[in-house]
Amino acid sequence: MRLQAASPLEMLRLTRFPPQWRRPPAAGVPAKNVGFRKVASGVSSLGSASPRSLNIFDRDLKRKQKNWAARQPERIKFDYLKEEVGSRIADRVYDIARDFPFALDVGCGRGYIAQHLNKETVGKFFQTDIAENALKNALEMEIPTVNVLADEEFLPFRENTFDLVVSSLSLHWVNDLPRALEQDTDEIQVNYPGMFELMEDLQGMGESNCAWHRKALLHRDTMLAAAAVYREMYGNEDGSVPATYQIYYMIGWKYHDSQARPAKRGSATVSFGELRKINDVMSQGKKSQ
Repeated sequence: MRLQAASPLEMLRLTRFPPQWRRPPAAGVPAKNVGFRKVASGVSSLGSASPRSLNIFDRDLKRKQKNWAARQPERIKFDYLKEEVGSRIADRVYDIARDFPFALDVGCGRGYIAQHLNKETVGKFFQTDIAENALKNALEMEIPTVNVLADEEFLPFRENTFDLVVSSLSLHWVNDLPRALEQDTDEIQVNYPGMFELMEDLQGMGESNCAWHRKALLHRDTMLAAAAVYREMYGNEDGSVPATYQIYYMIGWKYHDSQARPAKRGSATVSFGELRKINDVMSQGKKSQ
Protein backbone atom coordinates (compact mmCIF):
# COMPACT_ATOMS: atom_id res chain seq x y z
CA MET A 1 0.00 0.00 0.00
CA ARG A 2 1.23 3.49 -0.84
CA LEU A 3 0.34 6.42 1.40
CA GLN A 4 0.51 9.71 -0.48
CA ALA A 5 1.02 11.92 2.52
CA ALA A 6 3.58 13.68 4.63
CA SER A 7 5.94 11.09 6.01
CA PRO A 8 8.65 11.89 8.54
CA LEU A 9 10.20 8.45 8.83
CA GLU A 10 13.05 7.26 10.95
CA MET A 11 15.55 4.51 11.44
CA LEU A 12 17.55 3.88 14.57
CA ARG A 13 21.12 2.67 14.51
CA LEU A 14 23.24 2.28 17.63
CA THR A 15 26.80 3.57 17.18
CA ARG A 16 29.51 4.89 19.48
CA PHE A 17 30.52 8.55 19.69
CA PRO A 18 31.74 10.99 22.35
CA PRO A 19 29.02 11.57 24.98
CA GLN A 20 26.73 14.57 25.31
CA TRP A 21 24.29 13.65 28.06
CA ARG A 22 23.65 10.92 30.59
CA ARG A 23 21.04 8.23 30.90
CA PRO A 24 18.58 9.65 33.42
CA PRO A 25 17.46 7.55 36.40
CA ALA A 26 13.87 8.22 35.32
CA ALA A 27 12.12 10.28 32.68
CA GLY A 28 8.66 11.62 31.91
CA VAL A 29 5.64 11.96 34.18
CA PRO A 30 3.08 9.34 35.19
CA ALA A 31 0.55 8.92 32.40
CA LYS A 32 -3.14 8.28 32.78
CA ASN A 33 -4.50 5.18 31.13
CA VAL A 34 -6.72 6.68 28.42
CA GLY A 35 -7.46 3.21 27.05
CA PHE A 36 -8.63 2.31 23.56
CA ARG A 37 -10.82 4.68 21.64
CA LYS A 38 -11.05 2.22 18.79
CA VAL A 39 -9.17 -0.99 18.07
CA ALA A 40 -8.95 -2.86 14.83
CA SER A 41 -6.95 -6.03 14.33
CA GLY A 42 -4.24 -5.62 11.74
CA VAL A 43 -1.36 -7.66 13.13
CA SER A 44 0.18 -9.86 10.49
CA SER A 45 0.69 -13.57 10.86
CA LEU A 46 4.10 -15.17 10.65
CA GLY A 47 5.51 -15.34 7.14
CA SER A 48 2.92 -13.07 5.56
CA ALA A 49 5.36 -10.37 4.43
CA SER A 50 5.60 -9.23 0.84
CA PRO A 51 7.50 -11.77 -1.31
CA ARG A 52 9.71 -8.94 -2.55
CA SER A 53 10.84 -7.89 0.93
CA LEU A 54 13.75 -9.22 2.95
CA ASN A 55 12.76 -11.38 5.89
CA ILE A 56 15.35 -10.37 8.48
CA PHE A 57 13.31 -9.65 11.59
CA ASP A 58 10.91 -11.82 13.54
CA ARG A 59 7.91 -9.49 13.73
CA ASP A 60 6.04 -11.75 16.17
CA LEU A 61 9.01 -11.58 18.54
CA LYS A 62 9.15 -7.79 18.19
CA ARG A 63 5.45 -7.62 19.13
CA LYS A 64 6.16 -9.71 22.24
CA GLN A 65 9.16 -7.54 23.17
CA LYS A 66 7.16 -4.32 22.88
CA ASN A 67 4.22 -5.79 24.78
CA TRP A 68 6.56 -6.94 27.56
CA ALA A 69 8.17 -3.50 27.78
CA ALA A 70 4.77 -1.75 27.88
CA ARG A 71 3.65 -3.99 30.80
CA GLN A 72 6.56 -3.14 33.08
CA PRO A 73 5.75 -1.05 36.18
CA GLU A 74 8.79 1.19 35.53
CA ARG A 75 8.20 1.63 31.79
CA ILE A 76 8.43 5.44 32.12
CA LYS A 77 12.06 5.01 33.20
CA PHE A 78 12.95 3.89 29.67
CA ASP A 79 10.92 6.47 27.73
CA TYR A 80 13.57 9.22 27.64
CA LEU A 81 14.80 8.55 24.10
CA LYS A 82 11.34 8.08 22.61
CA GLU A 83 10.10 11.20 24.40
CA GLU A 84 12.97 13.24 22.96
CA VAL A 85 12.56 12.01 19.38
CA GLY A 86 8.77 12.38 19.55
CA SER A 87 9.23 16.04 20.52
CA ARG A 88 11.67 16.62 17.66
CA ILE A 89 9.30 15.12 15.11
CA ALA A 90 6.44 17.28 16.42
CA ASP A 91 8.66 20.34 15.96
CA ARG A 92 9.13 19.36 12.31
CA VAL A 93 5.37 19.10 11.88
CA TYR A 94 4.95 22.62 13.27
CA ASP A 95 7.49 23.87 10.70
CA ILE A 96 5.00 23.04 7.92
CA ALA A 97 2.78 26.08 7.39
CA ARG A 98 -0.60 24.34 7.28
CA ASP A 99 -2.94 22.17 9.31
CA PHE A 100 -3.68 18.45 8.84
CA PRO A 101 -7.29 17.20 9.22
CA PHE A 102 -6.23 13.54 9.30
CA ALA A 103 -2.81 12.32 10.46
CA LEU A 104 -1.28 8.90 11.10
CA ASP A 105 1.50 7.75 13.44
CA VAL A 106 3.00 4.44 12.27
CA GLY A 107 4.35 2.45 15.23
CA CYS A 108 3.22 5.02 17.80
CA GLY A 109 4.19 3.17 20.97
CA ARG A 110 2.54 5.06 23.83
CA GLY A 111 1.94 8.18 21.73
CA TYR A 112 5.28 9.97 21.97
CA ILE A 113 4.52 12.30 19.04
CA ALA A 114 0.82 12.96 19.64
CA GLN A 115 1.38 14.35 23.14
CA HIS A 116 3.32 17.26 21.61
CA LEU A 117 0.73 18.19 18.95
CA ASN A 118 -2.28 20.49 19.31
CA LYS A 119 -5.77 20.70 17.82
CA GLU A 120 -4.87 23.74 15.73
CA THR A 121 -2.36 21.64 13.77
CA VAL A 122 -3.93 18.15 13.67
CA GLY A 123 -7.67 17.52 13.51
CA LYS A 124 -7.75 13.76 14.15
CA PHE A 125 -4.77 11.54 14.86
CA PHE A 126 -4.72 7.81 14.12
CA GLN A 127 -2.14 5.85 16.10
CA THR A 128 -1.09 2.35 15.04
CA ASP A 129 1.17 -0.06 16.83
CA ILE A 130 1.86 -3.79 16.77
CA ALA A 131 1.74 -3.98 20.59
CA GLU A 132 -1.68 -3.77 22.20
CA ASN A 133 -0.17 -3.03 25.64
CA ALA A 134 1.48 0.13 24.28
CA LEU A 135 -1.89 1.38 23.02
CA LYS A 136 -3.60 0.53 26.32
CA ASN A 137 -1.03 2.63 28.19
CA ALA A 138 -1.06 5.59 25.80
CA LEU A 139 0.01 8.98 27.14
CA GLU A 140 -2.50 11.75 27.75
CA MET A 141 -2.85 14.17 24.84
CA GLU A 142 -4.86 17.15 23.66
CA ILE A 143 -5.86 16.06 20.16
CA PRO A 144 -8.60 13.49 19.35
CA THR A 145 -6.99 10.10 18.67
CA VAL A 146 -8.01 6.71 17.33
CA ASN A 147 -5.86 3.76 18.39
CA VAL A 148 -5.53 0.93 15.85
CA LEU A 149 -3.76 -2.37 16.52
CA ALA A 150 -1.81 -2.99 13.31
CA ASP A 151 1.55 -4.13 12.01
CA GLU A 152 3.61 -1.41 10.31
CA GLU A 153 4.04 -3.75 7.35
CA PHE A 154 0.28 -4.25 6.86
CA LEU A 155 -1.56 -1.00 7.53
CA PRO A 156 -5.38 -1.30 7.18
CA PHE A 157 -5.98 2.06 5.49
CA ARG A 158 -6.95 3.04 1.98
CA GLU A 159 -4.51 4.96 -0.17
CA ASN A 160 -4.61 8.75 0.12
CA THR A 161 -6.43 8.65 3.46
CA PHE A 162 -4.10 10.91 5.45
CA ASP A 163 -2.76 14.42 5.09
CA LEU A 164 0.23 13.64 7.30
CA VAL A 165 2.09 10.45 8.20
CA VAL A 166 4.74 10.33 10.93
CA SER A 167 6.75 7.57 12.56
CA SER A 168 9.16 7.53 15.48
CA LEU A 169 11.67 4.81 16.41
CA SER A 170 9.68 1.96 14.88
CA LEU A 171 10.58 1.41 11.23
CA HIS A 172 14.09 0.11 11.91
CA TRP A 173 12.52 -3.29 12.75
CA VAL A 174 10.42 -3.43 9.58
CA ASN A 175 11.35 -6.01 6.92
CA ASP A 176 9.47 -4.44 4.01
CA LEU A 177 11.20 -1.04 4.13
CA PRO A 178 12.44 0.87 1.06
CA ARG A 179 16.06 1.74 0.63
CA ALA A 180 17.83 3.04 3.70
CA LEU A 181 16.97 6.68 4.29
CA GLU A 182 19.89 9.03 3.66
CA GLN A 183 18.39 12.47 4.67
CA ASP A 184 20.09 14.99 7.07
CA THR A 185 20.25 13.05 10.66
CA ASP A 186 20.07 13.68 14.44
CA GLU A 187 22.46 12.11 16.92
CA ILE A 188 21.33 11.67 20.51
CA GLN A 189 24.25 10.68 22.72
CA VAL A 190 23.88 9.09 26.14
CA ASN A 191 26.36 8.11 28.86
CA TYR A 192 25.67 4.80 30.61
CA PRO A 193 27.30 3.40 33.76
CA GLY A 194 28.28 0.36 31.70
CA MET A 195 27.35 -1.95 28.84
CA PHE A 196 24.87 -3.89 30.95
CA GLU A 197 22.88 -0.75 31.81
CA LEU A 198 22.72 0.05 28.09
CA MET A 199 21.39 -3.44 27.38
CA GLU A 200 18.87 -3.10 30.23
CA ASP A 201 17.54 0.14 28.75
CA LEU A 202 17.24 -1.30 25.24
CA GLN A 203 15.24 -4.19 26.69
CA GLY A 204 13.11 -1.78 28.71
CA MET A 205 12.39 0.20 25.52
CA GLY A 206 11.31 -2.97 23.72
CA GLU A 207 14.35 -2.58 21.44
CA SER A 208 16.03 -5.97 21.98
CA ASN A 209 17.32 -7.75 18.90
CA CYS A 210 14.66 -9.69 17.00
CA ALA A 211 16.66 -10.82 13.96
CA TRP A 212 15.92 -14.40 12.95
CA HIS A 213 19.63 -15.33 13.08
CA ARG A 214 20.35 -13.76 16.48
CA LYS A 215 22.20 -15.87 19.04
CA ALA A 216 19.73 -17.18 21.59
CA LEU A 217 22.22 -17.08 24.47
CA LEU A 218 25.61 -15.54 25.21
CA HIS A 219 27.76 -17.01 27.95
CA ARG A 220 28.42 -14.89 31.01
CA ASP A 221 32.18 -14.84 30.36
CA THR A 222 31.56 -13.56 26.83
CA MET A 223 29.33 -10.75 28.13
CA LEU A 224 31.85 -9.72 30.81
CA ALA A 225 34.68 -9.73 28.26
CA ALA A 226 32.64 -7.62 25.83
CA ALA A 227 31.81 -5.12 28.59
CA ALA A 228 35.47 -4.83 29.51
CA VAL A 229 36.53 -4.27 25.89
CA TYR A 230 33.76 -1.71 25.39
CA ARG A 231 34.89 0.24 28.46
CA GLU A 232 38.57 0.01 27.48
CA MET A 233 38.03 1.22 23.91
CA TYR A 234 35.28 3.80 24.39
CA GLY A 235 35.05 4.50 28.11
CA ASN A 236 35.04 8.00 29.59
CA GLU A 237 37.36 9.25 32.32
CA ASP A 238 34.59 8.94 34.90
CA GLY A 239 34.12 5.24 34.10
CA SER A 240 30.93 5.59 32.06
CA VAL A 241 30.54 4.39 28.48
CA PRO A 242 28.95 6.38 25.62
CA ALA A 243 26.40 5.28 23.06
CA THR A 244 24.85 7.33 20.27
CA TYR A 245 21.39 6.83 18.78
CA GLN A 246 21.45 8.04 15.20
CA ILE A 247 18.02 9.17 14.00
CA TYR A 248 17.17 9.38 10.28
CA TYR A 249 14.34 11.63 9.09
CA MET A 250 12.51 12.07 5.81
CA ILE A 251 9.69 14.57 5.48
CA GLY A 252 7.13 15.40 2.82
CA TRP A 253 3.48 16.36 2.77
CA LYS A 254 0.42 16.25 0.58
CA TYR A 255 -0.27 19.32 -1.54
CA HIS A 256 -2.82 21.77 -0.18
CA ASP A 257 -4.45 24.82 -1.78
CA SER A 258 -3.08 27.04 0.98
CA GLN A 259 0.47 26.34 -0.16
CA ALA A 260 2.24 27.49 -3.29
CA ARG A 261 2.82 24.84 -5.92
CA PRO A 262 6.46 24.10 -6.73
CA ALA A 263 7.73 25.55 -9.99
CA LYS A 264 7.96 23.21 -12.96
CA ARG A 265 11.28 21.51 -13.47
CA GLY A 266 13.50 23.56 -15.78
CA SER A 267 11.56 26.81 -15.30
CA ALA A 268 14.25 28.57 -13.26
CA THR A 269 15.64 31.79 -14.74
CA VAL A 270 18.74 31.94 -12.52
CA SER A 271 21.28 29.16 -12.09
CA PHE A 272 22.86 28.17 -8.81
CA GLY A 273 26.18 29.25 -10.30
CA GLU A 274 24.93 32.84 -10.37
CA LEU A 275 24.34 32.84 -6.64
CA ARG A 276 28.04 33.27 -5.99
CA LYS A 277 27.75 36.76 -7.49
CA ILE A 278 25.13 37.90 -4.98
CA ASN A 279 27.71 39.41 -2.65
CA ASP A 280 29.09 41.56 -5.46
CA VAL A 281 25.60 42.78 -6.38
CA MET A 282 24.79 43.65 -2.76
CA SER A 283 28.11 45.49 -2.35
CA GLN A 284 27.48 47.60 -5.45
CA GLY A 285 24.00 48.47 -4.17
CA LYS A 286 25.39 49.72 -0.86
CA LYS A 287 27.98 51.89 -2.63
CA SER A 288 25.33 53.55 -4.79
CA GLN A 289 23.25 54.58 -1.75
